[in-house]
Amino acid sequence: MSEIATVHSLTKKGEKTRQHLLSVAEGVFGERGYFNASIVDITQQAKVAQGTFYNYFPSKQAIFEELVRNMSHSFRSEIREAIKTANSFEESQRIGFRTFFSYVKNHRNLYSIVQQAVLVDEELYRWYYDRLASGYIKGLEEAIGKEEIRKYDTETIAYCLMGISQFIGMRWVYWEDQPVPDHVLENAIAFIFNGLNQNR
Repeated sequence: MSEIATVHSLTKKGEKTRQHLLSVAEGVFGERGYFNASIVDITQQAKVAQGTFYNYFPSKQAIFEELVRNMSHSFRSEIREAIKTANSFEESQRIGFRTFFSYVKNHRNLYSIVQQAVLVDEELYRWYYDRLASGYIKGLEEAIGKEEIRKYDTETIAYCLMGISQFIGMRWVYWEDQPVPDHVLENAIAFIFNGLNQNR
């Protein structure tokens, strides 16, 4: 096997080949699933020799992991950028949810890949959601400090918010390939900030 090229040692052509392999793998894993996909599937669709694959990735799991880590980075970056315009914690949640739904629509294969990770590499799956939760926790702590929301255990609330966005996105965007209806998003936001208790 050839020595694996590191990202920092790649030429422009090498980096282009590496990104092409990642792009093709995203489609292969998204459409066929990790366990049904093979390195041959990836190299055939990428139109490169199998040995070329091993110049960049030591295994099928390695390229899968890279896709999950790339999604983590790009998605969290999009969220951070999008909520910069928010004037309140509530507004940041509304913007964040919309950004997530848009991301799922535009990256269906990557979204599928992350969900597959629970069976492929549970540690990686947990890492992905731990990183996502850390952003929520930071926002919650800031909102508590500004007295925008009550003081709760921030990790608990972070995972509650993640669960709401995850399943609403799955229900409408991933399963039905439709935008999340406005009333659905507003009901979710109302539930988050007002709860179920009608006396509040």
